[in-house]
Amino acid sequence: MPPFHTPPISPMAIAFDAENLTLSPAGPTLTRRMSDLEGLFLDTDAWAAAVHGDDPVVYTVTSSPVPEIDRELPQSITTIMPGHTSGELWMTKGHQHPDHQGEIYLALKGRGGLLMFDGERTEWLDMLPGTIGYIPPGWAHRSVNTGDEPYAFLAVYPGGAGHDYGWVLEHGMGSRAYRATDGVDLRPYSAPDPASDTASAPAATPFAD
Repeated sequence: MPPFHTPPISPMAIAFDAENLTLSPAGPTLTRRMSDLEGLFLDTDAWAAAVHGDDPVVYTVTSSPVPEIDRELPQSITTIMPGHTSGELWMTKGHQHPDHQGEIYLALKGRGGLLMFDGERTEWLDMLPGTIGYIPPGWAHRSVNTGDEPYAFLAVYPGGAGHDYGWVLEHGMGSRAYRATDGVDLRPYSAPDPASDTASAPAATPFAD
């Protein structure tokens, strides 16, 4: 296993580069392309067209070396690119923690939102630089870029909580986020149509600067 996954962890100072949105010493880096977000966008035709086009990067996650194990507090910086797929704003996959524990997000750059769903209720938090979003135990959560530039946030979370991405595919997120003239348009959640025809689908669209 990589050294950043090997306990015990000694006390450490982690340098945060606000300009480049990096952590040092660095842990793993994850890149999510459109092809990694299957089943998440309502318009499956537009999603498929983007995948078969240039399969754009939707977001990246840069982590510190702190491992995802019980009693540790890993940190990561997620950067979501600006764009939409048939109007639905680009977002993270979203997940539920199998071991329900709280989490905090600190918005760093750009403009975004934090969408949360507990299976019945939906909550939305506008996230601007300096905003701390608190995610209580038991709430599935997804971050959304609502602006015209990359949106980045720092996450600090319990290492043993786990990430259940299948929960979101099964239960949804309560609402879907679309761009509006002023802010964001939250629409009722509905599942994608797996039988849709992808032959003449419009591509996903990055926002212009």
